Amino acid sequence: MIEEPVSPGGGPRPPMQSGASVRLVGVVHLYRRAGGDVVALRGVDLDIEPGEMVALLGPSGMGKTTVLRLMAGLMQASAGMVMVGDRDLGRLTAAERRALRAGEISHIVQGTSPNILLYATALENVWFSQHAARTRGHVPPWEPDELLGMLGLQDLAHERLAELPRGLQQQVAVVAGVGTGPRLLLADEPTSQLSPDASINVIRLLQRVNSEFGTTVVIVTHDPTVAQLFPRTVTIRDGRVGAEGHRGEEYAVVDGSGSVQLPPDVLEILPPNTRVRVIRGPHGVELRGQEVDP
Repeated sequence: MIEEPVSPGGGPRPPMQSGASVRLVGVVHLYRRAGGDVVALRGVDLDIEPGEMVALLGPSGMGKTTVLRLMAGLMQASAGMVMVGDRDLGRLTAAERRALRAGEISHIVQGTSPNILLYATALENVWFSQHAARTRGHVPPWEPDELLGMLGLQDLAHERLAELPRGLQQQVAVVAGVGTGPRLLLADEPTSQLSPDASINVIRLLQRVNSEFGTTVVIVTHDPTVAQLFPRTVTIRDGRVGAEGHRGEEYAVVDGSGSVQLPPDVLEILPPNTRVRVIRGPHGVELRGQEVDP
């Protein structure tokens, strides 16, 4: 059992902050290539409420990481709008987006080593992440040792990360990402290359970050087992929102253009270019394939 932490001076814990909302409206993104543009996103509409935990799910190359990078303000959408809180990221300067990432938004990239300093201790890693925020005028709400204690990792404080297993390194990367006091925490494949047990520990840590601090958490994963641990999942297929899961129930999503991506098992019955009748009934809508005369 982890004791309830207090601030270093013995005072009360800082109050829970409010998470940031995220909204994508008609987002299109193109990657410029010598042989022609590559369309990564094709009109993504997505709303995430403050304090939600959402997993972006789907195979590689479907646009999940692009969505996350747009939320982080690391690049600008080719068309459409990306809002974090009341800020339209497309209208901010590069300097304003960097300042936002120093405080309100934290982005953990894929892989362990890009997010941590292996030669430093866990405590030093959190300190360095906070120092970068302070240089941009953002004062983190917690001291490094206090934060490690809140998340049950105080025993790692003086351990050099190069001597820790990868699962613990990834947990320290999460804590360093939280160190700035972000309202939005973004993590790209935070459990990749981890054992099942280490993966569960990382997700539990993200859940605790959400419950302790009110932080909105959005991760990218290709692993359905990891995604099932989140109350909400959003499946990205072919650059669009293909489906959403809410506490175990899967739903197709009608996008802003009125289009619906059918689940793969339904596409076996209604393959692309099939003519369907849309029948409105008292309890919903039925799709019925065209009957072919013998």
